[in-house]
Amino acid sequence: MTVSWEEICRYLDSLAVRGRQRETIQVYRPKLEAFFRFLPRDRLVTARTLEDWRLSLLKAGYSPGTVNTHISAANGLLAFLGRRDLQLIGQLDTGEEIQPELTRAEYLRLLTTARTQGRERTYLLVKTFALTGLRVGELDQMTAEAVAEGRVSVAEGGRRQEVPIPACLQRELESYLHRTGITAGPAFLTRSGRPMRRTQVSGEIRTLCRDARVDAEKSNPRCLRRLYQATQEQIRADVLSLAEQAHEQLLDAEQRTVGWENGG
Repeated sequence: MTVSWEEICRYLDSLAVRGRQRETIQVYRPKLEAFFRFLPRDRLVTARTLEDWRLSLLKAGYSPGTVNTHISAANGLLAFLGRRDLQLIGQLDTGEEIQPELTRAEYLRLLTTARTQGRERTYLLVKTFALTGLRVGELDQMTAEAVAEGRVSVAEGGRRQEVPIPACLQRELESYLHRTGITAGPAFLTRSGRPMRRTQVSGEIRTLCRDARVDAEKSNPRCLRRLYQATQEQIRADVLSLAEQAHEQLLDAEQRTVGWENGG
């Protein structure tokens, strides 16, 4: 079968009619946009499409839990369209329950709470995970040298990958490093001058989530990383939509000029 963007929009609208919360629909939308972009130009879905998409997501570095939520969204769409035979049955083993996803409003509430409480290091931790997509095990790669260069070098799929540091985060990190006297090595240190351990990072974020009244299930760096991925997906989808609109406008302008029915 072929899938159109209009059908995806109808499915999302149906979720609202069925009483799904707006935040849930906001989580589904970028996943279905990513699925739509993955499809070939003819938008054809076959019995292997979801399996191929799952492999593609894994190769792109998405965690098994995040991949499962993408496939679940696509399965829901196919059920809505009456094609359960094209669904991908079974989930990847994550070793843990799939966690809910952090919304952008909750992320901003975390930053506001950290700033109000004067917890600059925690503020920067949250922002680092949400704006760069770094894993907690890669945090020690966020060094004073990396901040100065504006990019972090991490291992991804057996090779090195350069992750850009957004300018707003870079400026805040430079100011933080200057005031704390950190001139080399990891940017996030304990009071004793050692790199923060995983448990310390998770503990600070968990405490902040509690104070900001964000669900405990979302109080970890993984949820912040998922927010980064979802935001990137949304931006790519918006750019694709704008490109398609611009292309249609170009074709319409040409049609008005040289269309067959407009001939002399």
